[in-house]
Amino acid sequence: MNEELIISGRMNPGIDPYLHVWHWPIPTYLFLGGLAAGILFFSGLYYILGKEKQLPTAVKWASFLAAPALVVGLFFLFIDLTHKLYFWQLYTTIRLTSPMSWGAWTLMFITPLAFIWSATYLRELVPKWDWKLKILWNFEALAIKYRTPIAWVIMLLAVILGIYTGILLSAFNARPLWNTSLLGPLFLTSGLSAGAATIMWMSKDHAERSLFSKIDLILIGVELFFIIHLFMGFLASTEVQIQAAQLFLGGEFTVSFWVFVIIMGLIFPALLEVLELRGFKVPVFIPAGLILFGGLMLRFIMVEAGQLTRYLY
Repeated sequence: MNEELIISGRMNPGIDPYLHVWHWPIPTYLFLGGLAAGILFFSGLYYILGKEKQLPTAVKWASFLAAPALVVGLFFLFIDLTHKLYFWQLYTTIRLTSPMSWGAWTLMFITPLAFIWSATYLRELVPKWDWKLKILWNFEALAIKYRTPIAWVIMLLAVILGIYTGILLSAFNARPLWNTSLLGPLFLTSGLSAGAATIMWMSKDHAERSLFSKIDLILIGVELFFIIHLFMGFLASTEVQIQAAQLFLGGEFTVSFWVFVIIMGLIFPALLEVLELRGFKVPVFIPAGLILFGGLMLRFIMVEAGQLTRYLY
């Protein structure tokens, strides 16, 4: 007969339950925020560079998706709140050490600016509308006059918004998977890649599509670099972070992460973009759609897996 000395009950399944409080609205909100940030960054950048005529989709037409994406994302964030009637209290103070304070104020400024930016091109989008209403005409003329400073502000806020979507998670020190400084740059790069893919998908101009295909290839390379170094950092760190990395290296998120994010969301669309640049006919919606799918799955998996990780001591 073998005797077993039990000093802990942690070998029993479920004895350490994980706190699962963030559901599908949060990763969807993070994805839409990153997508909008990517679109607005390229829109402001290429306007400032004087490429408005050469890259009309990037500067003008894709921006019409950014503002609705922000509104829908904020709606998902709102429905996830427990105390919905008190959301306004975020705007009664500014806390420089709080990622949520940064995010709340950034969203408050970038959302109306996104509407204003796209409104300056509304006459070009629907020229048959009656533009004789004096108030609308004066507002449009004023916004057009200040397009350049608006573009600079939008670019800055887009970068902050893109990084914030990752820092929002990394600020949770109690979750080892999220507690890394690489999450902010990773989510920013993913958002820029999603923005580039959207512009590439919408564009009817071959030169513009080729440019954003090249940009997206660079961003995919940077994203893979961050992911590799993310796991290298975990595996060289404490035991709990090694366990967090093992969720993706043989654990329950291995298949979903490597298939949906790495292969389908990064490597396969990158190969298709290379083939397209070399002259092969590849329907643009395939690589663009896969990149958007991969960006969404990255956030879903990181949010879900992060809530499984915890410190035990």
